[in-house]
Amino acid sequence: MTVGDQERVSPAAEPLPYGRGSVGRDPSRVRKGATVVALTGRLPPCHSTIPHFAHYLASVQLIRPLVIAGREFQSRLLIGTGKFSSPEAMRDALAASGTQIVTVALRRADLSGERDPFANILEFIDSKKYLLLPNTSGAMTAEEAVRLARLAAAAGLPKWVKLEIHPDPRYLLPDPIETLKAAEILVKEGFTVLPYINADPVLAKRLQDVGTATVTPLGAPIGSNRGLKTRDQLEIIIEQATVPVVVDAGLGAPSHAAEAMELGADAVLVNTAIAVASDPCRMAIAFKMAVEAGRAAYEVGLAAEQRFAAGTSPLTAFLE
Repeated sequence: MTVGDQERVSPAAEPLPYGRGSVGRDPSRVRKGATVVALTGRLPPCHSTIPHFAHYLASVQLIRPLVIAGREFQSRLLIGTGKFSSPEAMRDALAASGTQIVTVALRRADLSGERDPFANILEFIDSKKYLLLPNTSGAMTAEEAVRLARLAAAAGLPKWVKLEIHPDPRYLLPDPIETLKAAEILVKEGFTVLPYINADPVLAKRLQDVGTATVTPLGAPIGSNRGLKTRDQLEIIIEQATVPVVVDAGLGAPSHAAEAMELGADAVLVNTAIAVASDPCRMAIAFKMAVEAGRAAYEVGLAAEQRFAAGTSPLTAFLE
């Protein structure tokens, strides 16, 4: 099934290039330490192999790339930049996460060119390494969001925008009417729009029809760390999607991210759980691994749930 510029992979579709055997690779080109795996499908003793096997895993493609608006990304983990204890901590966590898309609240970025020391976050984000995704967080109307997006583009930032409009300061839930209105304007002006929405399948379809590059439904309210409280609606959105689905907000643990990816989400966006961790770099790595594991499991295909037990060992013939 085609989803925007990429193929939406059904579970148990095409096997990925890892696991048993050399998967079509020339054994002479397999890195040292992984040769036994490539030729036999079995691991040598762990104590002598872990470093080499890690290099082997790094040399093969664990999950398929993410494609948004025709642009390919190897990472399916998007990272927000708020709440970090310092810009340096943010910079190091971004590097550890392996992300390639970084969201930046426009109200926290210095767009004046005057190097405002209180809004210097852009100085710590390498625009050659990451796609800077301005977001309109703080906008309360479509007009405010459109103005912020235009300001960012005029200042030289990419013409991509994470569209956020949430007038309610307590729950920060996105306004569906204003979001759709702003998306229509920004898409017509040539912006690549990633709209943050409640997990509303009807709104998601409307936004797809307008021409947004993704739909970005929440798992739970922003910063709540409560996980996928909207799981049932997310499943419908993913089933009906014609563009990539990025689950955003409420993901407080790596297991939440893995769960979203196992559902079939194309990517996740995480901020608070990483930024407020006692060790943001290690938490960023944990989320990276969870995203890759969840997506790989989805692409391979999860075992079907069953009501009754099913033995893992044969119960006939072996005593005969």
